[in-house]
Amino acid sequence: MKKIYKYKKVLSNPSRWEVVLKEIRTLVDMALNSPLQDDSIHQAPLEIVSKLLSENTNLTTQDHESIIVAIAPLLENNHPPPDLCEFFCKHCRERPRSMVVIEVFTPVVQRILKHNMDFGKCPRLRLFTQEYILALNELNAGMEVVKKFVHSMHGPTGQCPHPRVLPNLVAVCLAAIYSCYEEFINSRDNSPSLKEIRNGCQQQCDRKSNLPLRLLHTSPDLVSQEATLSESRLKSVIVTSNEIHVEVERNNTANQKMTANVGNDSEPNLIDCLMVSPTCSTMSIELSAQADRILGCYVEILKMLSDYDDWRPALASLLQPIPFPKEALAHEKFTKELKYVIQRFAEDPRQEVHSCLLSVRAGKDGWFQLYSPGGVACDDDGELFASMVRVCNNVHILMGSCYKTKKFLLSLAENKLGPCMLLALRGNQTMVEILCLMLEYNIIDNNDTQLQIISTLESTDVGKRMYEQLCDRQRELKELQRKGGPTRLTLPSKSTDADLARLLSSGSFGNLENLSLAFTNVTSACAEHLIKLPSLKQLNLWSTQFGDAGLRLLSEHLTMLQVLNLCETPVTDAGLLALSSMKSLCSLNMNSTKLSADTYEDLKAKLPNLKEVDVRYTEAW
Repeated sequence: MKKIYKYKKVLSNPSRWEVVLKEIRTLVDMALNSPLQDDSIHQAPLEIVSKLLSENTNLTTQDHESIIVAIAPLLENNHPPPDLCEFFCKHCRERPRSMVVIEVFTPVVQRILKHNMDFGKCPRLRLFTQEYILALNELNAGMEVVKKFVHSMHGPTGQCPHPRVLPNLVAVCLAAIYSCYEEFINSRDNSPSLKEIRNGCQQQCDRKSNLPLRLLHTSPDLVSQEATLSESRLKSVIVTSNEIHVEVERNNTANQKMTANVGNDSEPNLIDCLMVSPTCSTMSIELSAQADRILGCYVEILKMLSDYDDWRPALASLLQPIPFPKEALAHEKFTKELKYVIQRFAEDPRQEVHSCLLSVRAGKDGWFQLYSPGGVACDDDGELFASMVRVCNNVHILMGSCYKTKKFLLSLAENKLGPCMLLALRGNQTMVEILCLMLEYNIIDNNDTQLQIISTLESTDVGKRMYEQLCDRQRELKELQRKGGPTRLTLPSKSTDADLARLLSSGSFGNLENLSLAFTNVTSACAEHLIKLPSLKQLNLWSTQFGDAGLRLLSEHLTMLQVLNLCETPVTDAGLLALSSMKSLCSLNMNSTKLSADTYEDLKAKLPNLKEVDVRYTEAW
């Protein structure tokens, strides 16, 4: 500590910089060769140099680089202190092509990304990382150098060994993108909300007029005059904020249609409404050249991150809350570039990835809403939206859960029925399938809306064909129910007694011979419904809560039962003994139950047709 105090005193009064540089090198050597294993031994020299640089701002570029090279060995295992980060940021901005950036800063930034736990506690580390990446982008190869850096952080294998790299990179990207819109965000009190953007900025007149920024409106008289013209005109509304210009273009063709409907009390036809653009305006934001370069760089990095399979689930989760300012979402260039990332999420077959396209909670928009027709970010007539709908719906179906499929379709019907119908009208097969499913699952209660969906389906060849197939299925189902219903039935996992009761009460099941309730949550209470199935021959109760009371009831009524699976159920000898009256049983699975050896011998003696028995993991085994 005496040596550190000595160097601190010497460097606090620099006379000649060549002497100071020599003393810095000696200080670094002392810290590196010290036998003491203490972080303060390495941090103290860095803090001394940091203070020295902050108090001497008139150094030449050569002096900067000499000092950085001198302290480089200490940075291999230590984060730079805040003032030193500020100095490094300045160097990255002023000398982005300096070899110091590549040779000295690269391992420092790599260490930060691998080991930093919270940029909130060390914001200048994040700022230094941000400036370093921008410096790489200024090199001749530009984004290729950045791409190689990102790849070096991931590693050559399919799985990145450093779990902190991705969240740290995403945090840097989000902060950089936010900074691009910061000046406009500072005027947020008068900037349009996402709701206003979505509604065509028609609520702008409700904002305060005494703020420094204001929107100029077309007067009602001017709108009424233009509504009488045969040709549509575009009026521009401009908001200026130093380096940022927001231009709102109003499409008066939509206004003409809306004006024509004034005074008409009848509800407009949904199909007609769909033919009018859901938003009456588009908003474009023009950034400064520097902000535009920053935005392009960091959106490109997000694209790179989405290309790594192992990073994609975590990236989707981090972006699910839409952690971007509303000004960015109103910026056409940003949403157009980010579309690649959302498309990668939509194409990923893993549920944990594309489920993040939905909103993070009820009442909040998700990527699914933003990129839907009429959404803030939609620029492709709903192609990406159709892709997202297809993958979300397929997942619910593949999971075998009718409830989740119906819940998904209900959400679509409530929030996006218009876009779905418009895309189906244009021949999109995914949307045609969605509309058919809505009809099949009785999602739509309103008869007029049902008829409009049918009209939409019959307006295209693919829609007409799929609707006819739906009608055929419905006819076959009704005929099947009339004749006694299906012969085989499997309930989805986690179904309850109430679900089974609701299903069996929906029609006739007199022909049902094979029923699987495996891995559901049914209990003995469902036995009162099972005994009403006179043709039942095979019953699978594997891993349910069906107990002794239910077995006693079944044994009294289902005398024709031939196959019974009780594997991993809570049945005991008290219930199993009742099975001795079911003389038709030829296959019985009692694996992992509380069967005793005596009860097993009794059943074998009283069930003459019993040929297949599984008593593994019981006392009788």
